[in-house]
Amino acid sequence: MAKMSIKKGDTVKILSGKDRGKQGTVLHAYPAEGKIKVEGVAVVKKAVRPNQQNQTGGIVSQEAKIDASNAQLVCPKCGAATRVGHKQGEIDGHKTSIRVCKKCGAEF
Repeated sequence: MAKMSIKKGDTVKILSGKDRGKQGTVLHAYPAEGKIKVEGVAVVKKAVRPNQQNQTGGIVSQEAKIDASNAQLVCPKCGAATRVGHKQGEIDGHKTSIRVCKKCGAEF
């Protein structure tokens, strides 16, 4: 699987599926699978047995994984959903790859 440009804490816009057009924060990224969990997107109901934390059990709502290719990063500077470029840079004296907005050139 190719390297994902979406990371935990990023704001993304959903491009396809039943939640197309929604924006949310990435709760968890699964780079090995190429999937992400986004807050308020792909909400499913799950039956849960009673346990120590949840004494009653019952049906709970939680976010399901979606494919990372169905989401596009939202640039914090221009506010538009954009493709992500990479450039070489230095952070704290270490050479690293920095993500760049393809529309406005802002780094994030």
